[in-house]
Amino acid sequence: MEFYILLIGFFVIAAIYSSVGFGGGSSYLALMGVMGLAMGLMKPAALLCNIVVVTGGTIIYCREKLIDIKKSWPFLAASVPMAFLGGQWPVSEDTFFRLLGVSLVVASVLLWRDRKKENRNHSVTESGEPAGIAFLAKPVSGFALGAGIGFLSGLVGIGGGIFLSPVLHLLRWDSARKISALASLFILVNSVSGLAGLMTRTVQLDLRFILPLLGVVFLGGQVGSRIGARKFNILYIRRITALLIFIAGVNILRDHWTSPFV
Repeated sequence: MEFYILLIGFFVIAAIYSSVGFGGGSSYLALMGVMGLAMGLMKPAALLCNIVVVTGGTIIYCREKLIDIKKSWPFLAASVPMAFLGGQWPVSEDTFFRLLGVSLVVASVLLWRDRKKENRNHSVTESGEPAGIAFLAKPVSGFALGAGIGFLSGLVGIGGGIFLSPVLHLLRWDSARKISALASLFILVNSVSGLAGLMTRTVQLDLRFILPLLGVVFLGGQVGSRIGARKFNILYIRRITALLIFIAGVNILRDHWTSPFV
């Protein structure tokens, strides 16, 4: 019975997160943690589910011509090796959950904010271009942001889009759809890289457990990506996602904050 609940939960998570370009790794981990699964099983399962969800989403976004590689490459080039390093980096279970919980709470606050209201008060350069866009247009800025998020995402095991997307929204990097598209591609390459780094260490892969999960997140991801890329209200989806992320983050911190770092 619990496994069927897990399957339904993964489907819903994949549908909601993929609609804004995410893979859902954070909530997969939170759900598996609540159900008391082994830590060594959780991280590779979440990364593999991420890969399945965002692969389909990335293909859809490419067909919609929403991914601009010329504009996105600094984030991707810097994040991939750092995600591999983060995947290799050993962390204790409590440290892992603390990092995950704090990251989710911060990301939820950033996602909740209304971009339309922020845009009216956003600073601009002398040419009239938003200051955030001018900042991120510099390759060195994209490299720094991608490297930092790549390492943290590899360390936590959730792909990184949940960190990148709010920053891009805050700095008005591009339209909401294009940010979702980049987040999807960013999660894909960093999930692959983070999983590769993780596999250099001893991990538990139970295919009888993982394969059914991959099937349901594939279906959920296809549904969510099509809704998010074409006609769903972006602000509505962002705020649903922010609420889910916040709840997951608070629950994780509540369960692990009293334990000492080791």
